[in-house]
Order: sequence, then structure tokens, then C-alpha cells
Amino acid sequence: MSALSTLTTVGVIGAGTMGAGIAQVAAQAGHPVLLFDAAEGAAEVALCKMTESLQRLIERGKFTPEEVEAILSRITAATDIHELSPTGLVIEAIVENLSIKQELFKNLESICQPETILASNTSSLSITAIASVLGRPENFVGMHFFNPAQVMKLVEVISGSQTLPDAANIIYDTAQGWGKKPVHAASTPGFIVNRVARPFYAEALRVLEEGGTDVATIDAIMQASAGFRMGPFELMDLIGNDVNLAVTKSVFKSFHFDPRFKPSLVQEDMVVSGKLGRKSGSGFYDYGDRANKFEAIPCAPEDAPATVTVHGDLGCASSLIGLIENAGITIDRKGLKSSKGFLRVGAAQLRLCDGSLATERGSNTIFFDLALDYEKATGIALAPADGSDAAAIGSAVGFFQALGKSVYLIDDIAGMVAMRTVCMLANEGADAVNQQVCNEEAVDTAMCFGVNYPSGPLEWADAIGIPFVEKVLDNMARVHGEYRYRCSPLIRRKALTNSYFRT
Repeated sequence: MSALSTLTTVGVIGAGTMGAGIAQVAAQAGHPVLLFDAAEGAAEVALCKMTESLQRLIERGKFTPEEVEAILSRITAATDIHELSPTGLVIEAIVENLSIKQELFKNLESICQPETILASNTSSLSITAIASVLGRPENFVGMHFFNPAQVMKLVEVISGSQTLPDAANIIYDTAQGWGKKPVHAASTPGFIVNRVARPFYAEALRVLEEGGTDVATIDAIMQASAGFRMGPFELMDLIGNDVNLAVTKSVFKSFHFDPRFKPSLVQEDMVVSGKLGRKSGSGFYDYGDRANKFEAIPCAPEDAPATVTVHGDLGCASSLIGLIENAGITIDRKGLKSSKGFLRVGAAQLRLCDGSLATERGSNTIFFDLALDYEKATGIALAPADGSDAAAIGSAVGFFQALGKSVYLIDDIAGMVAMRTVCMLANEGADAVNQQVCNEEAVDTAMCFGVNYPSGPLEWADAIGIPFVEKVLDNMARVHGEYRYRCSPLIRRKALTNSYFRT
């Protein structure tokens, strides 16, 4: 371990929500902390708010009074930036403005010791760019916490082009010592989380633009089937549509307008009209006392089938076999030797969505969407081919209802909802690895501990099967005719060797 000793004083610049949270984290780990803010009295106000917050945690049994007293005793409000001279680490959490940050760090270099590590909590600016004006860029690193810093586990440790590995490793080990889940990443647009997370929002918006289904149903599918804690539209409303759009535009511009990151016209229209989400009282949903938040409406009950014929290997949906047996439905196994993986339920041919259109398979073909865990999923989406009989659709609905699922019918769109989103998350994660931003483990750790994903995108791709993920992406690229869905070269290589991201 090369972590900083707890005898090392940590400086934090910026006493807003993030800066105060970082100061608390360092103090909880045992470091003396100097909290400075250029605004007169801001650091003192932050300490008062921190005291109130910690007192509430005492009442909830999270801390003892003695622990809180010790934490607060380690934090001092600095009134002059020169008081940070004896620090071994200074973390900046101020406004996201390149020139302001550069000026600050140039000043800190003249104040602090030559061996002091300077770190920025920036979420969007290039670490290389900030360090370009410094005399000691080798000691400069990104230390990106997630809000609230005292709760969220992830810390992205970002190396600029001149950052010494030793400096990055010290910050990594220090964050680990603070009880965090650190990951190494190179200084590229969005780092890991803000880059890899784009498809979570972008694909939901695309489904809405294509008329696949409505906002509430998309959110319901992503929660009930894919296992996310919040649906994408509910989360965009919470973050703020203006904030979410700004991040998307920043990543889009930084990647020289790569179509994978193209902003949504739907979201732009929301922002222009002032529908920013919870903070404005309305967004994709309405909020407030007279809110009329519409909810997803599942299909009406249909009769359960007596028999289901299984054809071939159902791949990542194979756990449906056990659910069928538990539901008391007779399984006709005549088709088990078939190379084609699907279920025959009455007149319906049920297939796991593969990124193509159900209509391409002919009427009465009905695609079902991806689930994180088909046994635990409480809902599932179905997409019938155009021209499918009502009886065939009813059989498919009744089948999944018999397995204990709420069923949501959507239009026949390539990739459906959960499948396209997860495959695109995996695609972006694979590209981050392929482009030397980070390793496979870092992608999954970042997404699970930074934004609470139910599974790491690359681990999830392993569970789906890399060749199947490749197939989904290729079919979506073919149907849409867009570079947006092009498959990562790393996924191609893994598919060719039938290997895994995580071993």
C-alpha cells in the first residue's frame, strides 16, 4: 500500500456540497483536514451544515457522539489559501471552468510543498488540459468523487498524459484506505462513468422517438425486467434534463461529434420548454401536489397455456425452463435438438430479442426482451411482428403471466428496450477498454458503484454471451443503417474466440 499516512494533512478547496463531503470523508479516515473556500464564511457554513447532518446520523445509529466529535475536530475552516502550505494532498471541488482551475493550481504550486499531490474533482474537464500550465504536472491527478461523496463508493482516479504512475497509485490506495472503490482511468472525455452511461439515457430517448412505447413503460421495463433501481426518464428528471443534456453535449463535442453520443431532439425540446424535471415541477413526469404521474399499464390477464414446446438452446433465457415447470405447464421437448432457440406457445413463436425486427421473422413471431434474471424479474416486454394474430399475442401474454410476470406490449423496434440498452452499455464499456481508458474490471466497478447499476455492463455481456451481443449490435446497425450501433472491435475479437471480459 502506498496510501498517504493519516498524519498527512488534506486540503479541500470548495466548501459546497461536494467539497464538504470530500472533507468529511478524509476526516472520517483520520486525516487532519483544511477546508477552504474563496467566499468569506462559506467554509464555516459548510461545517455547521456538516455538524447538523452528522447529528442526524447519530440519531439514526450510524455514528456515536464520540465518533462525530472526532470527525469534526479534525476539520478546520481555513480563511486564507496560504494555510494549505503544509498539506500532502489538496483536492479541488470548485466551478467547472478550465481557466479558473488552471489559475488555482498554478497558485497552489507556489504555496504547497514540491511533493504535494494536487487533485481535481472535475467531472468533465481534461486532467491533461488543467495540468498543461503547471510546473509539476507529474504530481497532478484527477480524483473524481460521486455525489454525495460521503455515501457513494466510487472514486475515478484520472491520470493526465504527464501524471506519474506513483502519484496515481498513491491516490488510488488512499481512496481505498478511505473506504472507497477506486478505479484507474486515463484522461478522456467523460472518463468512465459519464462516457459509458450515455446509452442508458440515449437508447430510452431513442425508443421514445421511434414510438416504441411511452415514458412510463420504458421506465417500468428497465426496472422490472432489467433490474435498474430507477428508470432512465425518472433518473433524467432527478438529475435535471438540462444537466443531463449538457453532459451529453459535452461528451458529443469532445468525441468530435461521434454519432454514438448524439443528443436527443426530444430532450432538447424538453429543456427549451423549461421542463427540467423535479426542480422545475415538470419534466418527463409531473411533480408537485397536483402531479398527475402516469404509470405503465400492463396487459390484461390472458389464459395460461397448457403446453409449451421448447426448440433448441434459449441461451441467457434458459432459466425460463425452470419457471415453466414450476408453473405446472407441460413442456414438449421434441424440439430440444433444434439449433433454433425459441418457444412455441399456441400460434406464437417466442424468441429472445436479437436486435432484428420480429416482422422479419414473419407474423406470429413475438420477441421478448432481456431480463437481468428471468426468475426474479417482475415484468417482461413483448414485441409482436406486424400482422400477428390477436390469439397468438394473447397466448404469449398468458404464458409470461403464468410465470408470474407483468407483461408490457411494445411496438416492433430493433433491440426492444432492455436488450438494446444493455448491449450498447457493454459496447461503450468495451470501447473504453479497447481505447486504453481503463481495464474491464474498472468498467464494471465504476458502473456498479458510481451509478448503482445492477450488474457491470461487461459482466452482463458475458452472461448474455459475447457472440449474441455482437449479433444484437450488428442487427441494430443493419436495421437503422447507422454507425451509432457499430460493434466495438473488442467485442468482435471476444466473439471470434468465444471468450469473456471477466474471468
